[in-house]
Amino acid sequence: MIISPKPGVLQIHIIDFDDENNIINKNVLLHQVGEIWHISASPADKGVLATCYNKTSDSKVVTCAAVWRMPKELESGSHESPDDSSSNTQTLELLCHLDNTAHGNMACVMWEPMGDGKKIISLADNNILLWDLQESSAKAVLSSSAALEGKGQLRFTSGRWSPHHNCTQIATANDTTVRGWDTRSMRQIYSIENAHGQLVRDLDFNPNKQYYLASCGDDCKVKFWDTRNVTEPVKTLEEHSHWVWNVRYNHSHDQLILTGSSDSRVILSNMVSISSEPFGHMVDDDELSDQEEQHQEEKIKEPLQDSVIATYEEHEDSVYAVEWSSADPWLFASLSYDGRLVINRVPRALKYHILL
Repeated sequence: MIISPKPGVLQIHIIDFDDENNIINKNVLLHQVGEIWHISASPADKGVLATCYNKTSDSKVVTCAAVWRMPKELESGSHESPDDSSSNTQTLELLCHLDNTAHGNMACVMWEPMGDGKKIISLADNNILLWDLQESSAKAVLSSSAALEGKGQLRFTSGRWSPHHNCTQIATANDTTVRGWDTRSMRQIYSIENAHGQLVRDLDFNPNKQYYLASCGDDCKVKFWDTRNVTEPVKTLEEHSHWVWNVRYNHSHDQLILTGSSDSRVILSNMVSISSEPFGHMVDDDELSDQEEQHQEEKIKEPLQDSVIATYEEHEDSVYAVEWSSADPWLFASLSYDGRLVINRVPRALKYHILL
C-alpha cells in the first residue's frame, strides 16, 4: 500500500498495487484542512498517519501538523477501487493536532522507527519538538524540545530518526548543515558544516550500519557519512544534473540506494563498498556444493564495485519522492510534481546476483 499526497489538491490517495496482476487500485481521502506538504505513516499502526499542511490564519499562510486515522476498510489493503475513484472519496478522522503556535511552521513529522507509535518528533522552523501521543493518539503532549541557535533565520528543512542506538538519535538538516541530536538530552552530538554546497534536501540512515547516514541536496550530490568522523564523506554520488530531493536506503539490502531529482530522473545505485555486505551476500558453507563454494571464495577475495544499476526516465517533471516498499524489498515507487506515480522493480538479474 502506498500513501501519497496530491500537490495543490486537498486529497490523500491510497494506492494498492496488485503485484501478481500489475494492477493499481486507488482510493481518495479528503484532507480538508489544507494543502499537504509532508506525509508520514506510523510504523506501528498502518491506519494512522501524520501530515504537515498549509492553512491561512490571520491573513498569513502557516504550516501546521496533525495526526489522522484512515477509514478501517482501507487499512486491510484488500478493497476494490471503482473506475471513477472520485466517486469513492472518504474523510480522514482527525486524532489530534500538534500545536505549533509558539514554535513556527512545521517542516516534517518523524515517527519513532521501532516504537509503539506513541512518540513523534516534529521540526518547526528552528525547533525540535518531541511529542507523546496519549489517549489512543487523541492527545499530543509536548515532552521535550530544543532550539537551533545561531545567526540569521535558521530553519530546519528535513530530518530522520535513526533506527539504531535504541532510537535515541535523530539527524536534521538546515541550510547546508547536517546535525545529530540525542533525543534524551535534546543536545547536539555531531555537526557536519557545509555537508553540501547548497541546501540539504533529505537524509536517511542505513538500516543495517548504525553510524552511516546519507544526505542529498541542491548541489546535485548524494553523500554518505560515518557520523563518528564527519570531516569528509565516505562516498559521494554525482549522477544527477539538478537538485536531489530524496535519498532512500533499501530496508533489507542496504547497498541499494534510490534517489529522485528535479532532473526528472530516478537513479538506482549499488553502493556495495559501504554496505553491510561489501563482499556480497554470505551463505552458510554447509549449503554450498564444491563448485558453488569455489565460486563463493572467488567472490570474497575483493569487494564488489559500486555502480549505477539503472536510470529511470518515466517522469516528465521533478521527482519529489522515492520510497521502497516495506513489504517487498525489490519494489519501489516514485512521485513527481505533475502527480505521476511510477512503480518499478529492481532488475531481476541484480536481485539474483545479490541473493545467490
